Amino acid sequence: MIEAQALTKRFDDTVALDALSCQIPQGAVYGLVGSNGAGKSTFLRLLAGAYRPDSGTLTIDQTPIYKEPEVRADIAFVPDDLYFLPQSNLKRMRKLYGHVFRDFSSERFTELAELFRLDQKKRLGTFSKGMRRQAALILALARRPRYLLMDEVFDGLDPIMRNYVRDLIYRDVRERQATAVISSHSLRELEDTCDQLALLHQGHLILESEMNDLQTGLGKLQLGFESDPGTAPESQLRAAGFELVKYALQGKVATVIIRAPQEGLCDKVVAALDLKPVLTEELPLTLEEVFTYEMEALGYCREEVLPDEESEKLPVTGPV
Repeated sequence: MIEAQALTKRFDDTVALDALSCQIPQGAVYGLVGSNGAGKSTFLRLLAGAYRPDSGTLTIDQTPIYKEPEVRADIAFVPDDLYFLPQSNLKRMRKLYGHVFRDFSSERFTELAELFRLDQKKRLGTFSKGMRRQAALILALARRPRYLLMDEVFDGLDPIMRNYVRDLIYRDVRERQATAVISSHSLRELEDTCDQLALLHQGHLILESEMNDLQTGLGKLQLGFESDPGTAPESQLRAAGFELVKYALQGKVATVIIRAPQEGLCDKVVAALDLKPVLTEELPLTLEEVFTYEMEALGYCREEVLPDEESEKLPVTGPV
């Protein structure tokens, strides 16, 4: 098991990770999502042993990662900014990995190279972004590591290749009880791939949850009425003290996202309405919704990233 306790990393005056604590069980696919600069890449580099923690601990089975070469030998890391030897090709990189890494399998390398249909003799510098990503994944997976770390793993991959990569990750996790820790800006890919999710913001762990049981403090309800209720349900819920994150009406159906404990939420909402719905249904939140509304609650909004004139062009998705 990977365990971080009060993990902190600074770069000059910038705190990349601030007292982060989490546990990553063996045999899981653990996803990292967060705002730009949240600390995802820093956390992966600490896990790979490339960075030394400034304070706190980061261990695998209670053994410090940075201090123990034997622990790091079980880790394969595919960074976002890929690097290959100048003028190298996959054939040359295979020889290098075979000499450096004790766990490298030439048989699996050949199997993966054929699966991805990459020319082993062609210079990697001539490969497209997606092909370079595939080459890095082939080399990492051919090591058969116990711990596979991937930063922006799906970046540059077409849909077919993304499915290949996802299946390969699943196979390693299932057959060898490997652990995969991945970050991605593709929320859909993380939602479809991960067992667990960690949401980071400004170096802090904001949310950690099983994907099948996202506990965010948000509840999503769909309410069906006999006639168009207009804005009456919205105003009545606000008057009752509910914190509405979103109220959207389409015909006779209102979709409401509320920041409140989920237990008994549906009954409480119905009790607060004068016009009773004929249909009530609790809906799961998508990962994109979780990310959007949790980030907005922390003050991370479009206006911080886009100029005013650009943000005005985008549709409103936040609180109404």
